[in-house]
Amino acid sequence: MPTQAEKERLSLLQGTLDVLILRTLLFGPQHGQGIARSIQESSRDELLVEHGALYPALQRLETKCWIAAEWGTSDHNRRARFYRLTKAGRRELIKETSRWRRLAAAIGHVLGPEEV
Repeated sequence: MPTQAEKERLSLLQGTLDVLILRTLLFGPQHGQGIARSIQESSRDELLVEHGALYPALQRLETKCWIAAEWGTSDHNRRARFYRLTKAGRRELIKETSRWRRLAAAIGHVLGPEEV
C-alpha cells in the first residue's frame, strides 16, 4: 500500500492541471475552451491543455466540490458549461500554490544558477 508521500508523487501531473484550472477560475467563471485558452495565454504559449485531459480534470474537480458548473451561453452564442471556483476550491488553491512554490524552489536549488 502506497504511503501518503508516494500518493502525492503519483498525482503530481494530475495535480498540475488541477491547480492551473483552479488558478484560472480565481479570476471568474469560464467555460472549458476559455480555461484552456487562458492557461495557454498566461503561460506565454508554453502550455497547451488538450481537451482529452481538460474535461476529465474538470469532472474530477467538480466531484471534489472545488468547482461548480452551470449551463450558459458562450461569446459565440453556443451552449456551454461555465465553471466557477467554490470556497473549498479557493482553500485548495491556496494550499496547492504554497506546495508548488516550495517544489519549484527545491527544483531550482537542484538545478543551480543558470550559466552565463
